[in-house]
Amino acid sequence: MRYFLELAYNGTRFNGWQRQPNDPSVQQRIEDAFRLILQQPTLEIVGCGRTDAGVHAGKYVAHFDFDGVFPKEFLNRANKLVGGDIALQRVAPVSDEAHARFDAVLRSYRYNILFKKNPFSQETAWFFPLRTPLDFGKMQKAAEILLRQSRNPDSSGRGHSEFAPFCKTHSDAKTMRCDVSKAEWIFDDDGATFEISANRFLRGMVRLMVGACVNIGLGQLTLDDLAHALDAQTPLQKSYSVPPTGLFLTEVRYPFAF
Repeated sequence: MRYFLELAYNGTRFNGWQRQPNDPSVQQRIEDAFRLILQQPTLEIVGCGRTDAGVHAGKYVAHFDFDGVFPKEFLNRANKLVGGDIALQRVAPVSDEAHARFDAVLRSYRYNILFKKNPFSQETAWFFPLRTPLDFGKMQKAAEILLRQSRNPDSSGRGHSEFAPFCKTHSDAKTMRCDVSKAEWIFDDDGATFEISANRFLRGMVRLMVGACVNIGLGQLTLDDLAHALDAQTPLQKSYSVPPTGLFLTEVRYPFAF
């Protein structure tokens, strides 16, 4: 049978989700625990996406196949083995064809920025002291451009559902098309939060978008620069990927309940 696994993790001490030959990963930590408890040495877990090193997940979904009977207190035992940075929340049976990555219809991310130093948030937010004031209004307009570009194709029919300016180099993506359904900033005295949702994301996309918005807020890029890069599908002149510290995967949706 196939099962979906829902979990959360602090990515600070992992080299991303995907198993690595010599570096700790979330996938490796969970697979090792499941293989031991279930006595399945070849068990593999497929995640809903590849989060980068240092990126967190408030809600992450993966799937695995298992034909036996789960032992008593399975999740509790597994949670002890994976350590304090991973929380395994539930396991649910799904159809044999269900796929954690390819069946997802929406993913949401949040990026946290702190303007005031906070020792309790140094692993979950980017500390950005306001030595130079940010133009919050322009940052919000930049987010609106990103959203509008996805919703309103141009006369060529290609539109700006393609986001090549916000994809890291050496990506293996077969298409740059992403249907963005939400992009907005929330500001307060202590910091800022960027929230974005789409059917899929390119490699490094959210961090590059946040970096572009911050540069626009600092006056180092203009809104016209952003629009032109999307029109031409070319990199921004000042491309900046913000640190992974503040980035969270917050939601994954499927066309079926589990």
